[in-house]
Amino acid sequence: MPSTRLVTLLGATVRQQRHLRELSQRQLAALAGVSQAAVARIERGERAPTIPVLERMLAAMDVQLAVGMEPLDAHLDARMDDLAARPLAERIDELGLDRLLDRLSDLPQVLTGSTAALLQGAPVPVDALEIAVRWQDSKVLTRWLERNYGQRWNARWGEFGGVWLEPEEPGEHRWSTRYGEIRATMCDELPETIEVRHGGRGYQVVPLVELELTEPRAGELLRRYRDRQLASGS
Repeated sequence: MPSTRLVTLLGATVRQQRHLRELSQRQLAALAGVSQAAVARIERGERAPTIPVLERMLAAMDVQLAVGMEPLDAHLDARMDDLAARPLAERIDELGLDRLLDRLSDLPQVLTGSTAALLQGAPVPVDALEIAVRWQDSKVLTRWLERNYGQRWNARWGEFGGVWLEPEEPGEHRWSTRYGEIRATMCDELPETIEVRHGGRGYQVVPLVELELTEPRAGELLRRYRDRQLASGS
């Protein structure tokens, strides 16, 4: 059956709790009285667990499911409201942006996605450094990742590791490193940028109007933020 947001969320929760308790899929399956294959499919979001099976799996890890309801995407709106109330310098520091950019100084790149939107004052969630990198510089990026314990995002297993680092290999251009997570948009030529300055430092960023047109993830957040401002009369 096609994975839904709820099925994916339940699978991720089971996997997280299992990892916290340092259990293998085989061990959890034995404790819950299900097959290892069933645990694997549930964790990958390929199978919706029945309530009794889910309860047995969680009980085997000494937790239980709590069900609640909220308006759709209310959590995202609340987070954006919280971000809007925080100083931009604090959010830049929290992301570790300057430290990561200093270590990427030999890689030609520009800031894009939610990172670029953040630096232009938009209160959008940012959980990784988002950069645009030319294909001709992919070897430079690969060498940097090798030096800094990079691991590529494995969409099949929903975790980092187990796939080749090189951008040319199939898969999302998303890596974890010793300095934080990086998401790259690989392109033939770097996009046009503007410079924004914060704390005496200049950043080359893709303008907001271009982000809305070319970056689906950041564009959706920016439109949501703008629509909420219009609705509130801000």
